[in-house]
Amino acid sequence: MAEMAFTTKGLTKVYGTGRSAVHALRGVDLEIPKGEIVVLLGPSGSGKSTLLNIIGGLDRSTDGVAAFQEQNLTDMSDRELTKYRRQYVGFVFQFYNLMPSLTAHENVELVTEIADDPMDPDEALAMVGLKERVDHFPAQMSGGEQQRVAIARAVAKNPTVLFCDEPTGALDSKTGKSVLNVLRDVNQTLGATVLIVTHAASQAQMADRVIHFADGNIRQVVKNEHKLTPEEIEW
Repeated sequence: MAEMAFTTKGLTKVYGTGRSAVHALRGVDLEIPKGEIVVLLGPSGSGKSTLLNIIGGLDRSTDGVAAFQEQNLTDMSDRELTKYRRQYVGFVFQFYNLMPSLTAHENVELVTEIADDPMDPDEALAMVGLKERVDHFPAQMSGGEQQRVAIARAVAKNPTVLFCDEPTGALDSKTGKSVLNVLRDVNQTLGATVLIVTHAASQAQMADRVIHFADGNIRQVVKNEHKLTPEEIEW
């Protein structure tokens, strides 16, 4: 049997109380095998980003259990969750969150200074195709290049898991496909489990596994027998 990166049982998240309460997750049971590319697919408000934030150690569940490689995230203290994120997790968001006053190299270096076993910042940038752009500032780069700097920053810490929340949401099709190519390379080269949150159904075709969300529940889990490359995806 495949070893699991993440397991959840009865995972529930409620924001607010009473009539205004929002049930973001409604008792989610899930297993995510190590080393896969997994797409979490569903409309806005379906619970996919909430799940990502909980298993990424950024938020806590209201009820239920979330585990990472048999470590119970639910019972961890804030300090332990910080250590978990630092040691194991890389994050990539829709908006790049780069420091505008720092070069690409310096933006990546920020993360390597706190990681246990980091890559060289320039090596990480070369991995995402930005070998010639290490001394450029974000304002001197296109949106796709800035997103690749954000990916380099995430992978430079050698994460076990890479969480990507709408990583191509602000990009055109050509640039978006190049970013997906980088995520695929990270999965294949580093062996990282890659989780991609998106509402774009076409991107599910590159995944090993697709988890369909709706109204805080998992509606369906589909394993792709025939994955497409990012270039083959109809945007």
